[in-house]
Amino acid sequence: MDISKHLNSAELDTLSKQPLYLQIALLIADKIHKQILLSGTKLPPERELADLFAVSRTTAINAYRKLEQQGLVWTKGGSGTYVAQEHDVESQSEVPWPQLFTSYPQNPSASILRDMLSTPAPGTISLAAGMPDPALYPLKTFTELFNRNIGRAAPSDFGHIAIEGYNPLRRAIAAMLSEKGIPVSTENILTLSGSQQGLYLLSKVLLEPGDYVVMEAPTFIGAIQVFQAARAKILSLPCSGKLSFELLEDFIIRYRPKLLYMIPTYQNPTGRVMPAQERHDLIKLAKRHRLVIVEDDPYSDLCYGELPPQSLKALDSYGGVVYLGTFSKILFPGLRTGYLVGPPVLINRLALEKQFIDLHSNNIAQWLVTMFLNEGMLAEHLTTVRREYKKRRDMMAKALQRLCANDIEFNVPEGGFYFWCKLKQAGTSQRLLQEAAKNRISFVPGEAFHTVPTLDKEFRLCFTSHNEAVLLEGVKRLAKTLTQRTKKNKDNDVPPCSVWPII
Repeated sequence: MDISKHLNSAELDTLSKQPLYLQIALLIADKIHKQILLSGTKLPPERELADLFAVSRTTAINAYRKLEQQGLVWTKGGSGTYVAQEHDVESQSEVPWPQLFTSYPQNPSASILRDMLSTPAPGTISLAAGMPDPALYPLKTFTELFNRNIGRAAPSDFGHIAIEGYNPLRRAIAAMLSEKGIPVSTENILTLSGSQQGLYLLSKVLLEPGDYVVMEAPTFIGAIQVFQAARAKILSLPCSGKLSFELLEDFIIRYRPKLLYMIPTYQNPTGRVMPAQERHDLIKLAKRHRLVIVEDDPYSDLCYGELPPQSLKALDSYGGVVYLGTFSKILFPGLRTGYLVGPPVLINRLALEKQFIDLHSNNIAQWLVTMFLNEGMLAEHLTTVRREYKKRRDMMAKALQRLCANDIEFNVPEGGFYFWCKLKQAGTSQRLLQEAAKNRISFVPGEAFHTVPTLDKEFRLCFTSHNEAVLLEGVKRLAKTLTQRTKKNKDNDVPPCSVWPII
């Protein structure tokens, strides 16, 4: 575990009367007390800690000495510095909470979603989190809807409602999906507190420890984490280029996986669109083997050119495609409103599981989204965001080509949120991220989107969260970092170091 993923955006106050070594010690101590850095965690060598905070090695050594005096760390000669064992710091808490926790996945990406939702350090441009621009949230429209309708709203709408969701919203979603060629009724729809909850519920009702799941590689971090937390065994299906049906069928025959997780339209992180023929062929293969496909579709409404092919759910001829949708990407994430489409028997079982989590999703959000859909406001909003995001995509593509083409290669996505980039030069994207943090720019390294170790030369940039001026400055900072890395690689071959973004 590398402490730099938790501290690479932490700032030292050079104007403070508090010595720098003490500021560093307090930052690390805070992570230890909060159990972010667990007992037994190896901390970076003094030289690396000094580089991380741009201080002298003596300052780093003094920070570790201070922590050692407090009993928070210990040093093993010839090995390094470690967070003290629990019994050494147990006196700081009456209840030894870490001893009571159930086990959870201990892997380098375990906290990356949490990190991506953290507030960036002042002055940092984050191209990491996949979020729409807050400046484009339809807050004014939602405020008007609320003010205009709250007086005649039924009080029962704000009491407890069906676990499956607010029925008017389920009907509105069914109407919206029918326009996309997905014929469904309310009994096929479960409203969710975001589509991430849908993945969690599916893992709870479908997966036992040791079950196999097939996933694209690379793919959405949140899905990886959910299935790993369920202790499923993950089979990786490369998604660059043509889908390998031979490999997929081999997986099906050899391992009998419970499900296949796919993002066929503007895939996260690659932006790939599965061609229409591949979709038809996939449905035929899945139907033959009665394979459940979980189709995650957060981005298909965000197209910047030709419309994408029909969804897998629209082609579903055997009832085996479970469809996940969300309003987080097209409206705003704070709504925490998504939905799952599946056969009634699955919806009923998921609802039984959902009652243990939140009983039902937020009423007011569901009520507001219902009015937004029923009054035909979604189409106008999508026109606005598509136009704006297309401009940002085009500007960023030109800037990357002009400033970074010697160091990276990338494809221009037809829709969605992301550029998927690959380093041409020596070194890893993780190491590049550590250097980029010094220039106040962040992104997500490619390793986070895989379940097995990779060469880690790829990384993801989000182009929707900022306006064009900020995006251009972000690309300039990235280009500066790439130039610095090229020069450093020529001067000295530095070994790679694992690091995740704090944004």
